[in-house]
Amino acid sequence: MNELKEKLTISCLTIVFFLSMTFVPAQAQRASGDVGIGVQGGSPTGLSIRFYRPDGMNLDLLAAWDLDDFFFVNGHGLFESPLGNEGIAHVFYGPGAFIGIRDRGDDETLDNEIGIGISGTLGLGVMIDKLEIYGRITPRLELIEETDIDIGGGIGLRYYF
Repeated sequence: MNELKEKLTISCLTIVFFLSMTFVPAQAQRASGDVGIGVQGGSPTGLSIRFYRPDGMNLDLLAAWDLDDFFFVNGHGLFESPLGNEGIAHVFYGPGAFIGIRDRGDDETLDNEIGIGISGTLGLGVMIDKLEIYGRITPRLELIEETDIDIGGGIGLRYYF
């Protein structure tokens, strides 16, 4: 299963990279203080929000859940570097942390689970006007409740207001 996740994430980043080579520069992009809101598909799939600052660290949050018993939040401080002079494509990277909670409800045979740990992310984004298309890889090291290493990531869209 982890091998499938890795292949999917690498494929998504490759697609985003090649998309970045085909777009012309956009005139109106992000400005300091803009907030990007969107969705990410992958591991996990959820809602994404980013508070943009061109100089310094950006705050990036991803919240995922199912309506039954699971909730996950991953936050990163992101740094960004443009690729090329046009400013359409950029690489982003940074440290983060996560918490995941699984409530087993009335099933007495299974315990509730909580996972807390640290993570990092590395990704490639493409701006089309105020829309960002991105792909990312997010290695995670769970420290609480057990020690475990996992790789997440996915592709997403965010619109900046």
